[in-house]
Amino acid sequence: MGDAESVRGSGFVERTRVAAARETLRAETTVSTGTEDVPLEAADGRVLAQTVTSPTNVPDFPRAAMDGYAVRAEDTFGAASRSPETLQVHESDPGPEQATWVHTGSPVPEPGDAVVKTEQATEIGEQVEITQAVAEGQNVSNVGEDLEAGQHLFDPGHRLRPSDLGLLRSVEIESVTVKASPTVAVIPTGEELVESDPDPGEAIETNGIMVSSLVERWGGDAIYRNVVTDDREALAAAIESDLDADVIVTTGGSSIGKRDLLPEVVEGMGALLAHGVALKPGHPVALGLVKETPVLMLPGYPVACIVNAWQFVRPMINWTMDTEPDEPARISAQLNRKIRSEPGVRSCVRVTVDQSGDAVHAEPVSESGASILSSVSLADGWVQVPESIEGYDAGDTVTVEFWEAQP
Repeated sequence: MGDAESVRGSGFVERTRVAAARETLRAETTVSTGTEDVPLEAADGRVLAQTVTSPTNVPDFPRAAMDGYAVRAEDTFGAASRSPETLQVHESDPGPEQATWVHTGSPVPEPGDAVVKTEQATEIGEQVEITQAVAEGQNVSNVGEDLEAGQHLFDPGHRLRPSDLGLLRSVEIESVTVKASPTVAVIPTGEELVESDPDPGEAIETNGIMVSSLVERWGGDAIYRNVVTDDREALAAAIESDLDADVIVTTGGSSIGKRDLLPEVVEGMGALLAHGVALKPGHPVALGLVKETPVLMLPGYPVACIVNAWQFVRPMINWTMDTEPDEPARISAQLNRKIRSEPGVRSCVRVTVDQSGDAVHAEPVSESGASILSSVSLADGWVQVPESIEGYDAGDTVTVEFWEAQP
């Protein structure tokens, strides 16, 4: 990159496309966290570090698939509603012409090889009348029907879900080896920022808590730092003190104004990979590297900050664990009014979603206003307009991403 004055003077005439900036960031960073063993109860959302196979069969015994009577199938042949077969009720191990009551999930006692459903049997005293013949294995879950011992379950890089935890518990796995959560230092910057009671010209710091919360939601361990003022030495010291973190994220001071010092500071300490991205809102983002630690410099306007956190911080957290972020939850909706977008720029337009009628509708909340935080809180999601088009017309079908609900 050029010197600070030439960068400021350029006015971001050349802006890197989002995909290219992301590719550069990934290519230039080699961060990979270690591993740790965690109990299953704490493993939801964690990323597996090892292949997992089943250590046992599920079930590991012939299991009744429903309530009824365990029988030898051959003893029911010919049974019908008008001519039932009569068997003796036996407490266990049904022999010839005998039946034993079983519950769903309980073992089928030998030499029983089938289960007659309770609605097809009528118990009368010490006998039971069977009104439906069953075949061998009918209404029985065989050994290994669900899972077989040694069966492959999950690969490294798989993000565990609640259903996965249930599956692992079913094969008596109590803990798993996962990627350690990356530590992410979040450093808000700006001499105008205060914690409370702002005077004229001051503002309450909000980006730090938003980004830290998103980091935690996306699987990182956030270290929320105090505000650092717009001073080269102070900014350099703050970055230097957090180089043991896996990722550093700063907010504010990333554009081309006189107080936007971070890109210059980072370039002086290491390398500036990108400065200015074709993204709206949020083009004044900068990406750098200091002593192999990624430094992601997000804009100070809250909406731009969130948009860039989604575009760069979220994938960076996943890359440190050698995986990719999951796709966001999406829904197709009909656009209520036109959305405009600058050619060559990816736009993230906040929308509300109405699913109350026969069709799903999306209403734009705001196409601009990177400082209007309420427009994010009041939105249900956003529509990403790709760089290749100039927007969408009213009535177009668009894809809404429920970005804030997605881990």
